[in-house]
Amino acid sequence: MKLILKYMKPYKVLAILAPLFMMVDASSELIMPKLMTLLINNGVAGGNSSYILKLGGAMIAIAILGIIGGIGCLICASIVSQRAGTDLRKDLFMKIQDFSFHNIDTFQTPSLITRLTNDITQIQMVILMSLRFLIRAPLLCFGSLIMAFSINAKLAVIFVIAILILGLVTFLVMRKGIPKFQMVQKKLDTVNTVMRECLAGMRVVKAFVRHDYEMEKFDIANEDYKNTNLKAFRIVILMLPAMMFILNVSVIAILWFGGVQVYNGSMRIEEIMAFITYLMQMIMSLMMIAMVFMYVSRAQISLNRVNEVLNEEIDIVNPTVPVLPEKDQGNVTFQNVFFRYKGGTGEPVLENVNFTAKAGETIGILGETGSGKSTLVNLMPRLYDVSEGEICIDGVDVRKYPIHELRKKVSVVLQETILFTGTIKENIKWGNKNATEEEVIAAAKAAQAHDFIMEMPKGYDTELGQKGVNVSGGQKQRISIARALIQNPSIIIFDDSTSAVDSLTEKRIRQSMKESHSHCTKFIIAQRISSIKNADKIIVLKDGKIAAEGNHNKLMETSLDYQEIYQSQMKKGVVLDA
Repeated sequence: MKLILKYMKPYKVLAILAPLFMMVDASSELIMPKLMTLLINNGVAGGNSSYILKLGGAMIAIAILGIIGGIGCLICASIVSQRAGTDLRKDLFMKIQDFSFHNIDTFQTPSLITRLTNDITQIQMVILMSLRFLIRAPLLCFGSLIMAFSINAKLAVIFVIAILILGLVTFLVMRKGIPKFQMVQKKLDTVNTVMRECLAGMRVVKAFVRHDYEMEKFDIANEDYKNTNLKAFRIVILMLPAMMFILNVSVIAILWFGGVQVYNGSMRIEEIMAFITYLMQMIMSLMMIAMVFMYVSRAQISLNRVNEVLNEEIDIVNPTVPVLPEKDQGNVTFQNVFFRYKGGTGEPVLENVNFTAKAGETIGILGETGSGKSTLVNLMPRLYDVSEGEICIDGVDVRKYPIHELRKKVSVVLQETILFTGTIKENIKWGNKNATEEEVIAAAKAAQAHDFIMEMPKGYDTELGQKGVNVSGGQKQRISIARALIQNPSIIIFDDSTSAVDSLTEKRIRQSMKESHSHCTKFIIAQRISSIKNADKIIVLKDGKIAAEGNHNKLMETSLDYQEIYQSQMKKGVVLDA
C-alpha cells in the first residue's frame, strides 16, 4: 500500500480532513440513541416540555453537524481518490511510453489497457472507501460497544460474541474470495485481447465472413469472465445473509435477556431500544469493514499488476555518458551483429551481419519472409538492442546516443501504417511539430500525397478517422512517408512502406526524394525488385544471414538467390524498369 500512500501524499490535507469530517458524522450517529433515551426518560415520561424542546433542538443541531460531516468527507475523499488515480494513471502511461518493443511484448497491449483503466479504477475505489469507512466503521463499531457497556455491561457481552463470530466469517470469506478476484482480472485481460483483435481486424473479419467465428470466440471469453466473476461475488454475497442472521439472533438474544431484566426492574424498555440501535450500528459497521477489506484485497491484486509495470526494468535506456558524433552525416556500419529475441529459442534471428552504408547511399534489403529484414532495420533506432556486435552511425555506437537524438536522426516508415485521429496536417507534423505550412506541403509533394490531399473537401485540414479509416491503404502509406520526410533525418528507413502504392507512384516518390532528400541514407525493405533495382547496394538476407551483397548488375551475375527472385517476378510481370 506504499504506492497508494505515495500518490495520496500531495493531497494529504484533504486526506486528513476526510476522516475528521467522518468522525463528526459518526459521533453524531453514536450519540443519538443515548440522547433519545434521555429524552424519553426525562422528558416524555415526566411530561417536561422544556426539557424536550432543549434536547430536541440539540439533537437537530447534532444531526445537521452529522450531515455536514458526511458531505464534507465525501467531497474530500472523492477529490483525493480521483486526483491520486489520475496521477498514477499518468505515471503509468509515461512509463509505458518509455518501454522498448521487448517490454511491450512482455505485457501485451490488452493487459496494459486493463491496468491503465480497470485496475486503477479499483485503486481509486479503495482510496474512496478507505477515507470514508475505515474511520467511520471502527468508530461506530467500538463506539457502539462502549455505549452498550455504559448502559448494561452484562447484556453487552452479546455484542462481543457477535463481533467474534463476524470476524471469523469475514476471515473465511476473504480467504476464499481473494484468489477468485485475482482470476477475474486475468479473465478481463483475455476479454480485452479478443475484443481488441476483432475490432482491429474488423475489415478482415467481414472480408472472410468470419463474424460467427469471432462472436463464438468472444462469447467463450465473455462467459468465462462472467462465470469467474459470479464465483468471486457469490462468495462475497454470503457475507450479507451471514451478517443478517447474526444480527437477528443477537436482537432475539437482547430482547430475551433484556426482557428478563426489564421484568426484574434492573433495566428500562427505552434502554433495550437503544441497545438494539447500537447493535444494528455495530453490525452494519462490521459489514462495512468487511467490504472495505474485500475491496482492499481486490485492489491489492490491481496494485500488484500496476506495480509490475512501474517496476519493469526498461532494457533500452539512455547511456550514462551519452556521445554524439562530430558530424551528422548518416554513415552506418554493422559489425558482427547478432540478435535473438529475449526468451526466444533456437537460431538467432540475425547472425554475424556485417556491412557498411555511406552517407547519401540507398540500400535495398531483400529476402524471403522471416529472413530478418524488419528486425535488421529496427536495430538502428534502437527499437531493439543487438545481442552481440555493434551498430555505428557516424562512428558512434547507437547504444551511446541519447535515445531522443538517435530517433530524430533515424526516421522510420513502418510496415504497418499507423495514422492518428486528427487532420492530415497534424499527422504529417508528427514528424516535426514546428514545421511550417510550406514544409508540410513540400513533404507531401515529395511523398506524392499533395494531389490527393488537395482533392479532399478540406485539403490538409481533412479529419482522419481512427487509424485513417477514411483514406485508402496507398494514401495512408504516402501520408506516413511525408511524416517521416518532414523530420529531415540523416537516415530514413522504408520498411516495405510502398506495398500498397502502384509502381508508377513509387517511382515518382523515389525520384522526388533524390531531389529533396539526396543527403539522406535510405534503407528500403521491399518485396519487389523494381523498388530497389537502382539502389547503390542491395543486401539479400537468408535465414538471418547476408547471402549476397552488391548492386543489381553484380547480383544478377553472382547471386543465385537474387536471380531466382528476379526470374519469379519477371514471370508475374512484377519487375519493371525503375
